[in-house]
Amino acid sequence: MVDEVLALLAPAPDARIVDGTTGHGGHAEAILERLGPDGVLVGLDRDPEMLAVAEERLARFGARAKLFHARFSFMREVIAAAGARTVHGVLLDLGVCSAHLDAVERGMSFRAGDAPVPLDMRMDRSQGETAAELLARIGRDELTELLRDGGVPMPGRVARALHEKRPIRTVQELVAALDSVRLPQRRHHPATLVFQALRMAVNDELAELDAGLESAVDVLEQGGKLAVLSYHSGEDRRVKQFLAREAKGCICPPDLPVCGCGRLPRLRIVARGQQPSPAELRRNPRARSARLRGGVRC
Repeated sequence: MVDEVLALLAPAPDARIVDGTTGHGGHAEAILERLGPDGVLVGLDRDPEMLAVAEERLARFGARAKLFHARFSFMREVIAAAGARTVHGVLLDLGVCSAHLDAVERGMSFRAGDAPVPLDMRMDRSQGETAAELLARIGRDELTELLRDGGVPMPGRVARALHEKRPIRTVQELVAALDSVRLPQRRHHPATLVFQALRMAVNDELAELDAGLESAVDVLEQGGKLAVLSYHSGEDRRVKQFLAREAKGCICPPDLPVCGCGRLPRLRIVARGQQPSPAELRRNPRARSARLRGGVRC
């Protein structure tokens, strides 16, 4: 949804814009093409492999593209390192890069063929716990909650099956373990949500989103714009609730006659779950679940 994102951010030629999920640099490139010689794009990505691709793609913009290997929850620190205090716009595209799903060796897709593929799922393969290590470590109750947070139907039944089949070290072993569970047939393959839930847990995506949204509002100057693209109902719900809280301001109990907290609204909502156009879906079918939400800093 590049056109919709650009319309929401509406960057001025001299704007400072943050792309908190640079990936291969698609959105970053489109934003830089809108900026003038005094405009700057600060790009973050937690995956150094993706960042290397973006660096090559954005090389023609020279110093106007400042890229950092960092999670977007560290946006405040990155902005300071880039020589700024505030920015005019922030984009968070929460979708998984297609390259991650298509790279069989990352273990994020159940379509891995017959050759054993390690169950990794890390965005940054230089650090952190793999999905195989996570499954070996956590108990059944914790696994049930993890799957429930990921929107997996019958999470208790799935957790029991995975717990009984441990150790699960490869994609193929995970798929085989799921074959023993009769999950309801939906639009997607039954394994899709399980793989997605494990990936989200391995990369701590929901906690990262909460921290990233707070950081984004903190670095926006007055009138600055926040755009968030989400693809998972749990993430979209979190974004929606965050925007609603920031637009309301006051957190006092509703029966209190006078506000006692003094908390003022920090955002004005300007996008409420905009969906991809038919043309966008023809170009990119993976965008079918995308929702665009955004606000303007008060």
